[in-house]
Amino acid sequence: MVKLNENMRSLRKRLKLTQDQFAAKLDIKRSLLGAYEEGRAEPKLELLQKIAEVFHVTVDDLIGKDLSLIGPDSLMTPSAGGLRTKEVLVVTADSGRKDNIELVPIKAAAGYLNGYADAEYVKELPKFQLPILKHGTYRAFEISGDSMLPLLPGTIVIGEHVEDIRSIKSGKTYVLVSQREGVVYKRVFNYLEDSGKLFLVSDNRHYSPYQIDGHEVIEAWAAKAYISVQFPDVESKKDVSVEELAGVVLDLQKEIFQLKSGKNKEN
Repeated sequence: MVKLNENMRSLRKRLKLTQDQFAAKLDIKRSLLGAYEEGRAEPKLELLQKIAEVFHVTVDDLIGKDLSLIGPDSLMTPSAGGLRTKEVLVVTADSGRKDNIELVPIKAAAGYLNGYADAEYVKELPKFQLPILKHGTYRAFEISGDSMLPLLPGTIVIGEHVEDIRSIKSGKTYVLVSQREGVVYKRVFNYLEDSGKLFLVSDNRHYSPYQIDGHEVIEAWAAKAYISVQFPDVESKKDVSVEELAGVVLDLQKEIFQLKSGKNKEN
């Protein structure tokens, strides 16, 4: 079983922090940090949460997973703003096979939040290959619900991994993974520079857009293709332009601003 002290020592070194530097970030003595890393003492929950925040991992992962298995790009230095997604764990396919796309079915979506960095979990996901998507890191997600019509429930969306969510292009569709929202497929508008948030919009106008903080995003996948055994009903489709969707987002921003302004006046 992985020990907390081993994760702490390993992650600190991967962020190229000395014990003095890391202890200063945590506002504790270096000698106490040394005791934690040597397993002679264990930090309290409040300090654990602070440690997890510095490393951009969850407390559960910090105390329960071998984080040395996660690639170095998954951990962010403070200057990066925490806007890079977790490095994707890629499990090498069997010799002679070219399957390079893991499929996350609807039934497995909930477990994906806990298993995306677990080699055994990823290894058990169904895999396939598409000739048109040979180079790059891809993952496929089966979508549920009708929020992204004309794509129907059960459609498989194949996404290419986005390393830095600041590169998200407004108006394009993405699969986003976060602890709060789970796995969602939405049209995304990038307002990270202005507000640190992404606005998620459904193509089905019956669903209201909403926002999510950039630092909450664990993984982002740019939609590149989809697979479906059902053909969209073109006759019943009502096209909504990206400009119209952007207008919806702007209206939502105004409403949020007005609400905040009203609260400030009350205070």
